[in-house]
Amino acid sequence: MKIWQKDKGALKEITDFTTGKDGEMDLYLARFDVLGSLAHIQMLESVGLLEKEELKTLSAELKIIYKEITSGNFKIEEGVEDIHSQVEAILTQRLGDVGKKIHSGRSRNDQVLVDIKLYLRYEIQELVNEVKVLFDLLITKSKEHKDKLFPGYTHLQLAMPSSFGLWFGAYAESLVDDVITLQAAYRITNKNPLGSAAGYGSSFPLNRTLTTSLLGFDDLNYNVVYAQMGRGKTEKIVASAMGNVAATLAKLSMDATLFLNQNFGFISFPDELTTGSSIMPHKKNPDVFELVRAKCNTLQALPNELALMTTNLPSGYHRDLQLLKEKLFPAILTLKDCLRMVGLMLSNITVKENILADDKYRFLFSVEEVNKLVLQGMPFRDAYKQIGFDIEKGNYHPEKSVNHTHEGSIGNLGNEHIQRMMNEAMNAFSFHKTEEAIHHLVK
Repeated sequence: MKIWQKDKGALKEITDFTTGKDGEMDLYLARFDVLGSLAHIQMLESVGLLEKEELKTLSAELKIIYKEITSGNFKIEEGVEDIHSQVEAILTQRLGDVGKKIHSGRSRNDQVLVDIKLYLRYEIQELVNEVKVLFDLLITKSKEHKDKLFPGYTHLQLAMPSSFGLWFGAYAESLVDDVITLQAAYRITNKNPLGSAAGYGSSFPLNRTLTTSLLGFDDLNYNVVYAQMGRGKTEKIVASAMGNVAATLAKLSMDATLFLNQNFGFISFPDELTTGSSIMPHKKNPDVFELVRAKCNTLQALPNELALMTTNLPSGYHRDLQLLKEKLFPAILTLKDCLRMVGLMLSNITVKENILADDKYRFLFSVEEVNKLVLQGMPFRDAYKQIGFDIEKGNYHPEKSVNHTHEGSIGNLGNEHIQRMMNEAMNAFSFHKTEEAIHHLVK
């Protein structure tokens, strides 16, 4: 029997259709549902809606359920509609009528809202930590390969000399901006909707500030109608921040796939990190980077997908919102997998030495030759024309002035500044505060 059911329930076909994958998705939320209930019952006791002994009994049992969830010994049983119903059913089965009291002053609407926010807050922290690991690796590689030059391209045509120091460092700095957008998503996520009930508040004297503190939220959603309106909006903002990380990984993967191509041959990987062909024995395919590229391109479409599911909804709760979980939750796991796989590949990358010694790259230094004439006093436009005519007539024979080039922008990696920006971005999160609050709740 459903917790909202009075007598006859819905047809099985209706129940199956409306429940969908909700049981599977709610397992992502299980421990966060318990955390929300632990905070909620403390608040209920503080306003006189629970006795002290009831609070003690409920808290002890909820902590047992929490441990069952974290150890993998928990499931949503057949016929139980969602995680909220399952936890309440277990409490009622084990404790009797006192288990039925945990729902006072809240709705399944604000219950799932707080679950989702706690879950997304946790996953953003996980993503940020994974990004930081990859960032540190990129900075290390940038320093390690700062003197190894390779051709830069515009329009996929030879342009000017670049370096692997710049290449690795560019993606490190891109991740800084990605963390800043994750921090914006975290700030919006880290607001407490608990106590907004079905979106219109409660006549009970609920202390929403207390649950905000107990759950380690930075603030609360003050307007109870907006608390419910935030569902869908929060997910889209998180998905957009994830899309930025995905865009960085997709572009890096495209570069790596191109650079591994034999016509470039700039980088290589151990055999065990590449795949082969069933017919061509010489093949070493960059399947990891190709799959990361595809997965991350799909992740960049996620914000639009969520927007289309919610764009014409009025205020209040609508069952459409249930489907957001099916799109967003697995996507978070996909992005974490992609971050780890890119890190694994780059940890084992080999960069080719002396790439620019090949004569086909001689035109890369044409700008250097123009700049030499400018430094001797020739106007830039005249110098540009002279070197251009020399190239056209076959009279262009430059010195590959690697040292001179390194005195310019190629040698100036900016890694110290990039590292400082990442440190500032990381310090802007309130991870320590939330971890302390959760530890206190479940200890």
